[in-house]
Amino acid sequence: MSARIAVIYYSATGNVHELAQALAEGAGSRGAEVRLRRVEELAPDSAIDANPVWRAHVDATKDQVPQAELADLEWATAYAFGTPTRFGNVSAQLKQFIDQTGGLWQSGAFVGKPVTSFTSAINRHGGQESTILSLNNVFYHWGCVIVPPGYSDPLLYAAGGNPYGTSWPSGGGEGPDRAALDAAAYQGRHLADIANRLAD
Repeated sequence: MSARIAVIYYSATGNVHELAQALAEGAGSRGAEVRLRRVEELAPDSAIDANPVWRAHVDATKDQVPQAELADLEWATAYAFGTPTRFGNVSAQLKQFIDQTGGLWQSGAFVGKPVTSFTSAINRHGGQESTILSLNNVFYHWGCVIVPPGYSDPLLYAAGGNPYGTSWPSGGGEGPDRAALDAAAYQGRHLADIANRLAD
């Protein structure tokens, strides 16, 4: 049986969305069945409208990418979670979704399932590693098998060599470059390979 991977993310201006798409494509290239899902936007329209890029991304994806549901977590045999950094931590939008999973956690639905994480921040040292580590704290509680990319492929060095998970420093607002997208796709392939091995 091929892996069923839920790629669940929050993205305000589109950087994490692009990484999520690349990761999903990478997992799919290994024969995994993939669900790409965005979590609910919690910010008020006044905040979104104050940033034209944020508004454009919300409008572009609201009908393009289905909203994540707890049923997606039940369906999946492996997970990838993405978030922008918020002061070196997980975004409120993704955390709110995760905070709804108590019932699934109590039932043992997550135990033994592989999971990986990815992120983006404006600055290269803007908390990307600490965001992934903070997100992974959830997965320790869930009993998941955390699957980092490590230094398992030379292409990861071109993307900055983050062993915790793909990360993109957006700097002046540009989207992920080819190296970052390649790293995300590799992370998806790596997750699918591990998920298939664990299923054997």
